[in-house]
Amino acid sequence: MSNISVTSEVGTLKRLLVHSPDSGLGKVVPSKAQDWLFEDIVHLETIRKNEYDYYTKILLYFLDPEKIKGKLAEIDSEANDRAFYKPENDQFFKSDKVIELQWLLAEILEDANIKTELVSSVCAIEGCTYLTQKILLQYTAKELAKTFVSGTSSEKQLLFAPIPNFIFTRDIGITINNYVLLNKPAKKARTREALLAKYIFFNHPLFADYKDNIIELSDSQYSFLLPKEDDDKKVTLEGGDIMVVSDKHLLVGVSERTSSEAAVKITNTMFEKGIVDKVTIVKIPKKRDYMHIDTVFTQVKRNVWVMLGNFSRKAVKHEDENAIERILEIKKEEKIKILQFHKKCPDNPISFDSLEDLLIDISKTDLHCEEEVKIIFSGNNEFPYSAREQWTDSCNLLALKEGVVLGYDRNDKTTQAFKDNGFSVIYAKDLIAQLEARTMDVNTITDTVILMPSAELSRARGGFHCMSMPLLREGL
Repeated sequence: MSNISVTSEVGTLKRLLVHSPDSGLGKVVPSKAQDWLFEDIVHLETIRKNEYDYYTKILLYFLDPEKIKGKLAEIDSEANDRAFYKPENDQFFKSDKVIELQWLLAEILEDANIKTELVSSVCAIEGCTYLTQKILLQYTAKELAKTFVSGTSSEKQLLFAPIPNFIFTRDIGITINNYVLLNKPAKKARTREALLAKYIFFNHPLFADYKDNIIELSDSQYSFLLPKEDDDKKVTLEGGDIMVVSDKHLLVGVSERTSSEAAVKITNTMFEKGIVDKVTIVKIPKKRDYMHIDTVFTQVKRNVWVMLGNFSRKAVKHEDENAIERILEIKKEEKIKILQFHKKCPDNPISFDSLEDLLIDISKTDLHCEEEVKIIFSGNNEFPYSAREQWTDSCNLLALKEGVVLGYDRNDKTTQAFKDNGFSVIYAKDLIAQLEARTMDVNTITDTVILMPSAELSRARGGFHCMSMPLLREGL
């Protein structure tokens, strides 16, 4: 089986990269939360035990059931002390389907040369002392990997800032067919993430056959001379702005985190290397509300999408609106610009008036859907729920297979919209109990939204699409 191949957003998921919440999340302080791209401080133990652990279990049941089926009582026992979830522990689940980034990092650090290079690189960008650099070289590979991610030494000292966004593995890179496009983060808080990811992809045996297929975007000529205000001329990219909707068609977002210059470079690279034939650039407002394109829409099935109504042909419904109010609201809606470039004629792009039009075209033209294309709206397209629930990632869903997606349990109106469109809804806790009791089989689950607990995870502004980097999906 190939290690890397992603040709759609909804093909059955077979392998992905994740990162379990580490102690660094528990060190985010209010004064630094915005700098570290969090909306609020989070409670680490709640995220770990009551939220993210459900995510890990669901992924293992679907992708690597041998690691978990029949073992829940032992895994969740107090005596186990979460060893099953801790990559530095000998009892860690260590799946080759649900792959932990920290574990990969520890494995490449067993190489003395890589260890020396990466310690030097991290210490340089973090401004560490020469003595600290010497001390870090004495750490075991597992200790060093944990320190690089959490910022905390084996002696419990904070050597440098944590990288709490490492749980959002989508943003370190994206798999496009059998290529990997690495990120260039817009925010300084994510610089160390990009460095660690680069070393993992270029040095871990898992990716040994794909070294020539790893793409890094270089900075534009003279970019270092540009003023700070001219951000769009700089090359910045995060994986949440890339979607592989078919083996021939790539979506690229231009957003708060991904620049127009990056979109140009990606498009040219895709065409030059013959990776895809069509690139659609989706330019959304540069607002914290949206961040990436996968915060305003994701795919559920070939013919089903979930999206924010602001970018639809339809106006968001208000409970007591009249015709004049509705027209004024339409006038106020923020603009989205969509241009589709084709390899054969890149100087003659096609434009789309709304995001809805683009999604329908993808389903019909690229995925050859004959059924009606359904658009499910955040908050059921009702004000104020549309904006409230988009903020807590109602549009940021991860497809485990076509029609079966993971989302947050707090987005009630969006959940109801799924029900109204024929989807079943089940809570993660109930699903896990049924899978463990063998009263349900993952192979028979269809058209279902799996609701995950989300009181703390949602504070970090990222859903399960963000918390995953698919490496392998079955073709549609």
